[in-house]
Amino acid sequence: MNLSDFGLIGLAVMGENLVLNLERNGFKVAVYNRSTEKVDNFVNGRAKGKQIKGCYSLEELVASLNRPRKVMMLVKAGQAVDALIEQLLPLLEPGDIVIDGGNSHFPDTIRRTALVESKGQLYIGTGVSGGEEGALRGPSIMPGGSPAAWEHVREIFQTIAAKTDDGHPCCDWVGENGAGHFVKMVHNGIEYGDMQMISETYHLMKEGLGMSNPAMHEVFARWNQGKLDSYLIEITRDILAYQDEKGRYIVDLVLDAAGQKGTGKWTAIAALDEGQPLTLIGEAVFARALSALKSERVNASGLLSGPGTQFEGDTAQLVDDLEQALYAAKIISYAQGFQLMRFAAETYNWRLNYGGVALMWRGGCIIRSVFLGKIKEAFDRDPELVNLIIDPFFRAEFESALPAWRRVVMTAVELGIPVPALSAALAYYDGYRSARLPANLLQSQRDYFGAHTYERVDKPRGEYSHTNWTGRGGTTAASTYNA
Repeated sequence: MNLSDFGLIGLAVMGENLVLNLERNGFKVAVYNRSTEKVDNFVNGRAKGKQIKGCYSLEELVASLNRPRKVMMLVKAGQAVDALIEQLLPLLEPGDIVIDGGNSHFPDTIRRTALVESKGQLYIGTGVSGGEEGALRGPSIMPGGSPAAWEHVREIFQTIAAKTDDGHPCCDWVGENGAGHFVKMVHNGIEYGDMQMISETYHLMKEGLGMSNPAMHEVFARWNQGKLDSYLIEITRDILAYQDEKGRYIVDLVLDAAGQKGTGKWTAIAALDEGQPLTLIGEAVFARALSALKSERVNASGLLSGPGTQFEGDTAQLVDDLEQALYAAKIISYAQGFQLMRFAAETYNWRLNYGGVALMWRGGCIIRSVFLGKIKEAFDRDPELVNLIIDPFFRAEFESALPAWRRVVMTAVELGIPVPALSAALAYYDGYRSARLPANLLQSQRDYFGAHTYERVDKPRGEYSHTNWTGRGGTTAASTYNA
């Protein structure tokens, strides 16, 4: 019997293209979709004449695969994944591998890994980034789950993954249970931040400087030749030049109300759970939420006043400043993301290779950029690096960019143009470099109204004090400092 190397369930855009990628790289693939019409359309269309077998039941799919069977699900995150696992497990044998390639929430992947392993099978929850083009030509793949599964899928995943310029696959084992989906979630959070900062830069150019779409196209084209070289800068360049058959710029016809699938929100929630200040990504999520209040904003625009001023300085200088500000804030975005991964790794006992994560993001994914090579070099220099912004290379980059970054934020404030992500990044930088913050007053307030206690600068860390601020309170203090 001519058995297939890999099975895939879910023939939507990502599924179809990933199957074609697998087949092009020499792997025989069996496919199944709940709607069998999609199976017919695919095998008689894009897959015709290829080593791709259409299956019309899960039983047929499983029977078509080499041992250990490798079955990837590319279906909507949530209940659909759980339901499919329940249907698959009775059909599989010990050692077979179930793979979730969707955007599942990492706690679900932790739970599902334990469930599948308890039945004798292995589980992988993997991030797959790069959209339709990445799935077809080579995505970034971030697998985690049952460590024993890696040796069986490594060749397949690393063969179909994107490659860096020096030939390294943008795929490696991330860690146990939910680690792969956690790293993919952080990737998406950084993506939210990058997109928001680029949009704020565009807003300043368009509204603050009155630049035309062709002029902005030229700026982004130039930036894409330098240190901002990246997929998102590249597509922004192309978007700004794209016209319809009537010569209208499509970007000007798009409603300014952003959608979101939730991975950015998950990143912000995980940051709150870990007590980590992902301020830039949080602002990017909130900016999308604010944009969605379109009718309220239109009404408020006629009621609330702003500066009403026009930029009167050197336009060319501000454009150069914007490049520096965007670059510096981008460093902060990644620094915050890697901080979150470091603390989550401690919480969930993952052994993450941070330089390896940066390498996985070098190609194939939405946030791919030359910038990521510098992050890998930073972790190669110091695998225990606690924050990217104190790495010698990035410290020097900040020193160079800071004056321009501050000018951009001040100009935006003066013009009344919101730059929540760019300004939050600068506030984080200034906060992180401050040896003393006003939290002493904040903690005094907490002790005043709630007897939450405080630590003293003249006593060892971990020793707590309480003051009877009013003279009317007792000596009893809260037992939990972080209440």
